[in-house]
Amino acid sequence: MNSGYPSKDIPSTLSKGLPFGEVGGAVRLKGALFPLYFDIKRYSINDGPGIRITIFFKGCPLSCIWCHNPEGISTGKQKMYTKKKCIGCRTCVEVCPENALSLTPQGIITDYKACTLCGKCVEECPTKAMEMSGTEYSIDYLINEIEKETVFMDRSEGGVTFCGGEPLVYHETLLELLLRCRDLDIHRAVDTTLYARSAIIESVMKETDLFLVDLKHMDSSKHKYYCGVPNERILENLRLIAEAGKEFVIRMPLIDKVNADQENITKSAEFLATLPWKNKAVNLLPYHEIAHGKHEKLGTIYNPDNIPMTAPSIKHQQQCIQIFKNYGIEATIGG
Repeated sequence: MNSGYPSKDIPSTLSKGLPFGEVGGAVRLKGALFPLYFDIKRYSINDGPGIRITIFFKGCPLSCIWCHNPEGISTGKQKMYTKKKCIGCRTCVEVCPENALSLTPQGIITDYKACTLCGKCVEECPTKAMEMSGTEYSIDYLINEIEKETVFMDRSEGGVTFCGGEPLVYHETLLELLLRCRDLDIHRAVDTTLYARSAIIESVMKETDLFLVDLKHMDSSKHKYYCGVPNERILENLRLIAEAGKEFVIRMPLIDKVNADQENITKSAEFLATLPWKNKAVNLLPYHEIAHGKHEKLGTIYNPDNIPMTAPSIKHQQQCIQIFKNYGIEATIGG
């Protein structure tokens, strides 16, 4: 399958195999992988119970075609450009030490063979048309930012959610953050695909209060087609956390002509019903195209193969809810 992400002249936003050696990417120090982050979201109400702060790790082993955070797939720094913010002042062109930028009728064009992602154009752009996705933060810095939100967490029974990308890619850092949050008595959620070695899951789940687990497709070959990896490891790890008695919520994108058909919904419900699961909850997330704008900023193409993807009708969504209900699982739209 043609991933359709950028041309050969632009660093790929897909990181199959997680290319840690790319320019500006995550680095290894004494065997541990130190991450970049692409966002810190405050006052979140959709990433677990209560009001939360969500930390977004950069880098994911999956490459879902519909991914609404494509800037979170690569482990490396990426430059993002918003044409409508650009006033054509040429400041970025003049400050670039590599002469990698040019102003054209189509806006600023970057020669990625020359660009080193030094960030000078981002620093000097007066309208913030240039952004850099991927920032290094120390664990102390992140804990300090998390602690700032405790007043909202305490009043709403909220907490912190570690998201991505895929936070399990950086399990050493993730585990230290989870331990530090435990010491502060902060509720800890991990939003994950569970695509990791079982040993990693076992270490992380000991310090996780809630998993938000993505379930994309029950057919492994289709999962690989749409997401870049098969699903066996994901399903095995889902059973692992269930049998360990961990609390989790399933989050399932609902995409017509991809995974919203009766066969896949029924197989999903059948599998989930076999798990030792107390609070059986599934959040169904109807398809949207929010990623279009992000791909434009990255200079990449959204769904280049034009794979048919639409949100199911309201009637179809209710049918999916009923299928889960038939298996004793409460499914809701959104969440």
